[in-house]
Amino acid sequence: MDQLAAMRAFIRVVEAGTFSQAAESLRMPKPTVTKLIQSLETHVSTKLLNRTTRRVTVTPDGAAYYERVVRLLGELDELDGSMALSQAHAKGRLRVDVGTSLAVLVIIPALPDFYARYPEIQIDLGVTDRPVDLIGENVDCVIRGGNLSDQSLIARRIAEMTFVTCAAPSYLARHGEPRHPSELKSGHHIVNYFHPRSGRISPLDFAANGETFETTGPHLIAVNDSLAYVTAATAGLGIVQAPMFMLHKYIEAGKLVRILQEWSSEPANIYVVYPPNRHLSNKLRVFVDWIADLFARNELIQMRV
Repeated sequence: MDQLAAMRAFIRVVEAGTFSQAAESLRMPKPTVTKLIQSLETHVSTKLLNRTTRRVTVTPDGAAYYERVVRLLGELDELDGSMALSQAHAKGRLRVDVGTSLAVLVIIPALPDFYARYPEIQIDLGVTDRPVDLIGENVDCVIRGGNLSDQSLIARRIAEMTFVTCAAPSYLARHGEPRHPSELKSGHHIVNYFHPRSGRISPLDFAANGETFETTGPHLIAVNDSLAYVTAATAGLGIVQAPMFMLHKYIEAGKLVRILQEWSSEPANIYVVYPPNRHLSNKLRVFVDWIADLFARNELIQMRV
């Protein structure tokens, strides 16, 4: 038995909750993972997992073993990382997940610079606005804006987004320009954004002179993708409120017009997030540092209203 391979397989099964997901994330056949776990249980003379047709749960002995194995393998990875000559030798595969607009407008255009520094790192970039299960999907880190729903995760703040409210000239020609956010409740349409998992609609929020206002408003269309959200606005389907980095080029080109400029919207932080029990490997460390530097230097992200 390859004990290290069996330990890593055990950790993945515990974190993923099923042998199938663990096998997929490890890129191993499911029977191989099953055999590794069986060999490990024989080796330690203890039942580590309870198996059902739908789910795998951890026995009390398995839970104790898991905690110690996570620490042990983390120390082993740290030892291996300390032997690296420098960050320039960082290599391996990284699974990163990022929202659509940040990927298309900020990260992907800058990746040639990253690969010039770290040519031996392979990035599998999941581009989606949906929430991601970092543990179950074996994701090394995600880059997300807004409030963090899972406080157990480790988050590094890398930037702040400022929001603007806009509409297409064709929309304003038909409906007129609102002078107060309360006007959005009747006589206007909002392009609503609903969260991919919950379906909850994100409201537009406004503040000025101590007055606050929040609305989802009537809509012709609601979407769950950030690029679709902006496209609906430029097509004249309604009013949108989005980060400046997403809308700037459309405002500059005259495809969108800023409205309600005397009203501000609450800014939102952007974070790099990774699991607390995921060892910050050399490859992940250099990527996180690079992303933080990229966002600190990026003109679109740093643009203020």
